[in-house]
Amino acid sequence: MLSKKLLRRAAITAASSAACLALSVAALWELDRAFPPPLPAPLTVSTEVQDRDGELLRAFATPDGYWRLETRLDQVDKQFVDMLVAYEDKRFWDHRGVDMLALCRAAGQFATSGHIVSGGSTLSMQLARLIEPRDSRSLASKARQILRAIQIERRLSKREILERYLTLAPYGGNLEGVRAASLAYFGKEPKRLTVSEAALLVALPQLPEKRRPDRNLDIAHAARDRVLTRMVSAGLLNEREAARAALDDVSGLRRKLPALAAHASYAMLPKAQPGKPLQLTIRRSVQQGLEQVAKEAARKLGPKLSVAMVMADARTGDILGEVGSADFFDASRSGWMDMTKVVRSPGSTLKPFIYGLAFEQGLVAQETIIEDSPADFGGYRPKNFDMGYQGDVSIRQALQLSLNVPAIRVLDAVGPARLTARFRQAGVNLVLPLNEAPGLAIGLGGAGVTLRDLVQLYTGLANGGKMHTLHDGTEPANAGRVTATILDDQAAWQIDDILSGVKPPEGAAQRGIAYKTGTSYGYRDAWSVGFDGRYVLGVWVGRADAGPVPGLSGYVSAAPILFEGFVRSGLGSVPLPGRPPGVFNLKREELPVTLARFGAGSDGLVQATPTEPAPTIVFPPDGARVDLGTNSADASPLVLKLQGGRAPFRWLANGKPLAGIDRRRTATWQPDGTGYSTLTVIDAAGRAASVKVFVE
Repeated sequence: MLSKKLLRRAAITAASSAACLALSVAALWELDRAFPPPLPAPLTVSTEVQDRDGELLRAFATPDGYWRLETRLDQVDKQFVDMLVAYEDKRFWDHRGVDMLALCRAAGQFATSGHIVSGGSTLSMQLARLIEPRDSRSLASKARQILRAIQIERRLSKREILERYLTLAPYGGNLEGVRAASLAYFGKEPKRLTVSEAALLVALPQLPEKRRPDRNLDIAHAARDRVLTRMVSAGLLNEREAARAALDDVSGLRRKLPALAAHASYAMLPKAQPGKPLQLTIRRSVQQGLEQVAKEAARKLGPKLSVAMVMADARTGDILGEVGSADFFDASRSGWMDMTKVVRSPGSTLKPFIYGLAFEQGLVAQETIIEDSPADFGGYRPKNFDMGYQGDVSIRQALQLSLNVPAIRVLDAVGPARLTARFRQAGVNLVLPLNEAPGLAIGLGGAGVTLRDLVQLYTGLANGGKMHTLHDGTEPANAGRVTATILDDQAAWQIDDILSGVKPPEGAAQRGIAYKTGTSYGYRDAWSVGFDGRYVLGVWVGRADAGPVPGLSGYVSAAPILFEGFVRSGLGSVPLPGRPPGVFNLKREELPVTLARFGAGSDGLVQATPTEPAPTIVFPPDGARVDLGTNSADASPLVLKLQGGRAPFRWLANGKPLAGIDRRRTATWQPDGTGYSTLTVIDAAGRAASVKVFVE
């Protein structure tokens, strides 16, 4: 009877205990749901602007003034993580938020010494303290941390807990998180830390203000050494490794966080979303090099002068580097103004496109003679920059020397409206005086253009005539992207060949680039734009307020910056585009009579004599052998060019007319095989001209 009573009493006790336990668990469950830990997703972190490869260009402080960079484990040195866990919470991967052994050890130390020796806090408990800062080190606050740590472990994985800790841990001043600390104290991301650096970053969060190396260097040094000693005891380092690390100096310098691409970064801010980095097409190494060149050049140029630069990939339109001013924070140079987007007079930098259209239309060859002498174009009397004249020069010399009168003679024949229309097709609109039509003055800078637009035009020269709209990532998602032909590939090659022969500025290394300079009226703007077979760099120098600068010129002021910019960009040199099939660069004595000397008649058509001549085929020359790759899948058509005659024109190949009648003096013909062919053109007056060519 007694044993039955005991069994019944034990059963009742067990049931009661189970019921109490169940009620306790249910109550804790409800409390957990009613009072969840504050775990915002995402965290409030600094807005980051990254380059095309994910490297940090610039960060902006949080609204409460902290540098707090979101951190993932794959962004941090693994050895640092191992050292952190070994130092702070060696059973981190095994416990569920609370390490009872560590708590018991801390309680025993407190009981025997009368004061707190170690807190026994896990990383989860430390994260709880970071998201809910405590007022004092009391038993109540410790109990709260324990409960919060258990809640956190139920909601986050171990990896997520570590990442939040590494993002929020204090490192002194307004630095939070290991990335901000590593950038500020070591000038690098924490991906590859030395043993000494890792040990210091492990030590700082316990007493971040007391151990700040920029204020208490000796204390920081001692704390670093204590971590190294503990790592030897934990078996993560051997004594020799720890001894070597202890010999490393602890820097007392706090560096500024990366602050590159200021203008583009600020332009990106409206796109910012919490926890998501912003990305530009810029390459960090290129941007860093260009900014340094611009800052050094501005110091040499003098007060109030600024420098702007844009470097782009001609094959894609990606902007790899853009410097809006020499120094964003220099008020004396109006550094806040992004001079890459300000409309200014381009000086002579549009001349290559004038000559390019003339090549395209068959009006000139490189060795065609043109007169550089005083001229009057309906009251417009252009003068050369040096106020002198060269007399008879070749087209090649006229462009390389940037002579004004020959350029206007050619523009008069090509037509200003045709030039501006070609620019519009390429997405670039010249800014003209109000209610004025395009005139000859645009050839010498009598229109407005931005540095970005100018570089965009030159990408066509670097890319065989094909141009892409420039973009850096700041543009609206629905912004129009233009791919256009600024010149045909043959004309583009002729311009490339001429500009590649321009003498580099004194002291500059030859890098196989073609370039053009320009100076605006009144010495207000100096320009230089250069390119190789892939990259284009444009440079502007001047005052942001458009004030005149005596002695300012493209060749003296901007060209040296261009060449130094190519060097400091770190980009390898890419050969200029090769000669397209069927292109000839004839010597002067080989030119047909109509290309020997340039002259424009009253109707704007190029003429060899004052009277209307008979048509003459100037390309291909008679008897030429032309390699068009006819037997390959990508065979090229042959461009046909003529001078003289009266429009419209009909072309024939081997007696068979080509499709259509054209008023232009250019046409294309796709041969159906190799061998000799006869090409004939007939003008409106019935006059004809023929050449015989051999197609390969």
